[in-house]
Amino acid sequence: MTRLARSVNSVSRLLAGADLSLGANVRELLEATYERRTLDLSDLPPSEQAALIEASCERLQPSAEALAERVAQTAQAGRPFVAKFGIDPTGAEVHLGHAVPMILLSRFERMGHSVVFIVGDGTARIGDPSGRSDERPHLSDEDIARNMATYQQQVSPFFDFSLAQFRHNGEWLNAVTLPQLVRVTSHIPVSMSLQREDFRTRLAEGHPLSLAELLYSVAMALDSVEVNCDLEVGGIDQYLNMQMCRKVMEICAQQPELVAATPLIEGTDGTGAKMSKSRGNYVPLTAPAGEVFGKLMSVPDRLVEPYLRALSEWQPSELAAAAGRVREGTLRPLDLKKIMAGDVTAALHGVEAAMTARGDFAAQFSERRFEEVADLPLVDDASLTVVGVLRGLGFAASNGEARRVAAQNGLRLVLESQGDQRQVALLPDDLHLPLADVVARELGGTSGAYFLKFGRKLARVSP
Repeated sequence: MTRLARSVNSVSRLLAGADLSLGANVRELLEATYERRTLDLSDLPPSEQAALIEASCERLQPSAEALAERVAQTAQAGRPFVAKFGIDPTGAEVHLGHAVPMILLSRFERMGHSVVFIVGDGTARIGDPSGRSDERPHLSDEDIARNMATYQQQVSPFFDFSLAQFRHNGEWLNAVTLPQLVRVTSHIPVSMSLQREDFRTRLAEGHPLSLAELLYSVAMALDSVEVNCDLEVGGIDQYLNMQMCRKVMEICAQQPELVAATPLIEGTDGTGAKMSKSRGNYVPLTAPAGEVFGKLMSVPDRLVEPYLRALSEWQPSELAAAAGRVREGTLRPLDLKKIMAGDVTAALHGVEAAMTARGDFAAQFSERRFEEVADLPLVDDASLTVVGVLRGLGFAASNGEARRVAAQNGLRLVLESQGDQRQVALLPDDLHLPLADVVARELGGTSGAYFLKFGRKLARVSP
């Protein structure tokens, strides 16, 4: 029996009958699934390696059988199987949406293969046009350097960089000569790029499309040529770019890479839009444990299973067992959501931090008093406007986000007084008034502890 099979057996016993509303059982489950994130998978035969990868893919090209065959071929040839993932430093934060392909890539590292994590400081100068209705704003060298300064640290929960390679594609792209570029592009029909629906839509609507954008996927493909890639991992939105990688590798007399395209996860706002920084519906990898847990608890129940499938190391049989218990009524959807939030929080901060965040969340959003919650941020200058307070706390990234949450009745002022009394005032239209004025108007004249609640976030107020 493989190490993974033993782990699945252990977790399955918990999922089969344990009361997963109890903290002790949840801790045991989180410890088992957290340990799996670093589990040595080198005892899996090529067919089982391919099946494990395929289970988390939206599309595996050309097939799981081809992946198993390539793994066996590289072993027979005495060379490492190379898997890569690339990310452009278009912003300073890496978020859980980026983590989906990284989790898949980490499995290759634990299978004993060679993993290359590429930060696209070279390709960022062009900007990935995938899915965009206009050209990306130009990034200066200073912007790129600032954005990628902490990338290795941010993604370190998923990789052991004593084994995996961390590289910048400027190393080779900055050295590409015009004759080299012409030699490659002379074999690529323009129609290959213009087959892209996003490009056709932009042209049909009269929006400009630059030659640089057409070259983006070629530049990305040169990454695969440089590392002689066997398999590339990326989101399904990168599928056409990865097809170009296969084409350029063939032009350069290399065996085309295989492609593992992962699903895009929906953002925490539940609107159906993918997780992205521009929409503010994301969870940064660097967020504190309590924030990670709270944001994940805010997602609609329908996203719990997709999040577990994409962001955890749960296997299909385990997901099916949990879903079965929810249908039977022996596992509450809320308890499964807490397990999902704990699993992802543990991936970034460890099991102990995840359990603490779980306890703090229960204190905040149960019948217990807010005064019992440790380490709440303090608003000590109530002369600031409400939106100024929210942005200063880091609760809202923009005025627009503050307005949106307030309009959804997510902005509240809470007063806890003696005798376990709690008064709550909704603040849908008070964003630009001083917080002190709002407190005086809504709850003034009563002694007690004041709190400002913004969605799932909470701060103590000193009026």
